[in-house]
Amino acid sequence: MFDSLSEKLDGVFQKLRGKGHLTEDNVKEALREVRLVLLEADVNFKVVKDFVAAVRERAVGQEVLKSLTPAQQVIKIVRDELAMLMGEGSDNALDLAARPPVPIMLCGLQGSGKTTTCGKLALQLRREKRNPLLVPADVYRPAAIDQLKTLGRQLGIEVFDSQVGQDPVEICEAARRYGELNGFDTLILDTAGRLHIDDKLMAELERIKTSLAPREILFVADAMTGQDAVNVAQSFDERLGVTGVVLTKLDGDARGGAALSVRAVTGKPIKFVGMGEKLDALEVFHPDRMAQRILGMGDVLSLIEKAEAAIDKDTAADMEKRLRKEGFTLDSFLEQMQSIKKMGSMESILKMIPGAGKQMKQLKDMQLPDKELKKIEAIIRSMTARERRDHRILNGSRRMRIAKGSGTTVHDVNVLIKRFTEAQKMMKKMQKLGPKGMKKMMRGGGGGMPPFM
Repeated sequence: MFDSLSEKLDGVFQKLRGKGHLTEDNVKEALREVRLVLLEADVNFKVVKDFVAAVRERAVGQEVLKSLTPAQQVIKIVRDELAMLMGEGSDNALDLAARPPVPIMLCGLQGSGKTTTCGKLALQLRREKRNPLLVPADVYRPAAIDQLKTLGRQLGIEVFDSQVGQDPVEICEAARRYGELNGFDTLILDTAGRLHIDDKLMAELERIKTSLAPREILFVADAMTGQDAVNVAQSFDERLGVTGVVLTKLDGDARGGAALSVRAVTGKPIKFVGMGEKLDALEVFHPDRMAQRILGMGDVLSLIEKAEAAIDKDTAADMEKRLRKEGFTLDSFLEQMQSIKKMGSMESILKMIPGAGKQMKQLKDMQLPDKELKKIEAIIRSMTARERRDHRILNGSRRMRIAKGSGTTVHDVNVLIKRFTEAQKMMKKMQKLGPKGMKKMMRGGGGGMPPFM
């Protein structure tokens, strides 16, 4: 996501950092390059023009040019303006303050990921202690109804029964009555899409809107389509009065044009972004955090939220007790690996840590981190309980047996043990430092990231 945009912007800012002090000419030259980078990322031309003008106005002020770190000041201004561009300060929370069941209508073109997004949104709402009902109102594509029912079974969320050929408005009205009688507080309406906008589709969606009066009308757009997604969003908004946008496939090769343009062009906030195929890969959109990711500053707040959602408090407390009692063993090492896997791919996690994602990209010959995790897990699971408690007993014959059992090599086992012993030393060091020392270490004062990362 935004990898190309991030790299090119970083290249522009590296030139600024190399100068002792800045002049207006330096800033204007850098902004010309920023303009080209944004246009290459498929950002709307008018949006780019207004963005560069806003940055230039702030960046050529005397407080910036005369400051001790003018390049950093310019980067901060770009970060602030990027966040404003994507809607910082606007309310992107769902409005569900109405008599239940509250209808949420999802609309968009065919292939944008609308049906999958319905399932992801239902899971998100259930985590917020709501009781959603999924409503398949796309009666023209039989696979859409079956797909939503499959998603409902996977998530343990009820799907209202509908059939191909039924009137979509009647389905939605019947689902509302069913929801009222059975204690559902939210209806998620999966409406029909087309390969392109047509009057028949829009008329049907307008009928659903008139009948159900949905509290939220979310336009689902494929971020991979760039400016086309923004243009289609405008068309849907003109007919339906869209309340927000969901951008899907932001984990792919999206250049960033849709995310950076849609708020400025339509005036509608981005409420959610799809960050993968898994059903928990839907994130609330935070413009300030996204701006930091684009500029390679990481996103520590989102990382903390992911950790809190993935790691059970009781499990974490139990793990801490065992760490105090038994020390850092290969068993606890494996538990940490499994906790990390729940948070998503290692690559996506590293990109949220300031500087770490960039370092990972530089290691071109290194295996993908997730493959490394699978290998580590296989090696540890091939050990006996005693070996996992005390790695010092792992002699040559034991290591050969473990390598055969895990489908790896003795070299792989040796590398893991070496990494583990380094991690063990670091854990002991962190325990001696205490909470304050650990914070300092995480900021880079203690050798950076643990060696097993």
